[in-house]
Amino acid sequence: MIFLSIFHKFLLHFPHFFYIIKKITIENSYYYLYQIRKGVIQLKTVIIGTNHAGIAAANTLLDTYKDQEVVMIDRNTNLSYLGCGTALWVGRQIESYENLFYTNEKAFAEKGAKIHMETSVTEVDFQNKVVCCEKANGSKFQESYDKLILATGSLPISPKIDGHDLDGIHFLKLFQEGQAVDAELSKEEVQTVAVIGAGYIGVEIAEAAKRRGKNVLLFDVESTSLASYYDEWFSKDMDENLKKHEIDLHLGERATAYLGEERVQTLVTDKGSYAVDLVINAIGFLPNNALGKDHLKLFKNGAYLVDRHQQTSDPDVYAIGDCANVYSNALQQPAYIALATNAVRSGIVAAHNIGGTPLESIGVQGSNGISIFGYHMVSTGLSVKAAEKFGLSVKYTDFEDLQRPGFMTHNANVKIRIVYETSSRRVVGAQMASFEDISMGIHMFSLAIEEGVTIDKLKLLDIFFLPHFNQPYNYITMAALSAE
Repeated sequence: MIFLSIFHKFLLHFPHFFYIIKKITIENSYYYLYQIRKGVIQLKTVIIGTNHAGIAAANTLLDTYKDQEVVMIDRNTNLSYLGCGTALWVGRQIESYENLFYTNEKAFAEKGAKIHMETSVTEVDFQNKVVCCEKANGSKFQESYDKLILATGSLPISPKIDGHDLDGIHFLKLFQEGQAVDAELSKEEVQTVAVIGAGYIGVEIAEAAKRRGKNVLLFDVESTSLASYYDEWFSKDMDENLKKHEIDLHLGERATAYLGEERVQTLVTDKGSYAVDLVINAIGFLPNNALGKDHLKLFKNGAYLVDRHQQTSDPDVYAIGDCANVYSNALQQPAYIALATNAVRSGIVAAHNIGGTPLESIGVQGSNGISIFGYHMVSTGLSVKAAEKFGLSVKYTDFEDLQRPGFMTHNANVKIRIVYETSSRRVVGAQMASFEDISMGIHMFSLAIEEGVTIDKLKLLDIFFLPHFNQPYNYITMAALSAE
């Protein structure tokens, strides 16, 4: 012990000597860890991508692990944009977009991070652990790394149909794309807007365009809106809500071409042609795997395949957010669920593992929600349709009632569906909808899925009653009691 104490002091006074020691000891040796913890040496982590996942990872490393040198690289001019708020400011439901940026470059610089904005990563040399970069002005440089975090996100699906390169056709993911759409909707000559894709982003931007006084046509190849998240018992209600607010639905219809001279003037589908002044594509997203697809193992949809520590097939490379797979507790297997909340959690998990604190992801349920013209829908886990797609045998139980007792003047209808596995009877999904805010209930179902709670366990769940909030026979209890 006396020898160790003397040796430690020697290393603290002569840090360069450590590098000789490192050559003859394994990386996780006692002395290596000691040097890191004392701050004699630093580990360098490079993060490519600075939206939700990258920011969560950077904050965790900078706030918790003082031995970390953190380098952040992004091709954009800004970081931390809450894209879920785009439709709100485009639709003028909030005054401006400024507060959709929840942090900035200065905040990370003050914590000691090295930041390269407006910088593209042209190549990653995984063998030599070097990131090759190019700034917007054309200057090139390299960053070496001990650990690399890929937070490259996703890219919008862009079918190369005839006329796809015409002016007046927009996507909606980045802040700058939101600005472009907002500018288009400000033009007097833009009167008819076609939205391609009736998922969350498509439905939200359709509402926003309608709030701006435009004629809105909403297209999707599925037979209902929101088909990826909800069964028809719910999604058809949203369809009726959209129709009620004069959004022209074209479901079960596929876009095949765009016509026009320089700017789009006509949208052609497999069922007809429509005069349009603006097209907004919201078909969906694919993982952005350009930097590592030839080196790293991939999930079946092209996302980087990661373990529960967010580690890729290269032990020095982690992948987080939309470019990586997740572990689905409903399916009990890897899956791809691109949500901002999943991205944040994955960034935290990766950072702790890199920092030296072993941490395993507890998995996700894919909890989500939407509110359109005051109608709220929330879901978690699997719908019946999704479960069948993945080959999971399920049953479901439905219930519909008023939120509060009938004598309460402020009231609204509530719908609920609980999906459970046939064999184990564990809850694997839930959907709820109402003009009331019933969103908090879905969090309970998310935890139930994570913990493997059965439908039978919910039948006599201790749920309080007060007329201001709910019925004595709560809709959650009633749905569970009516299960087979």
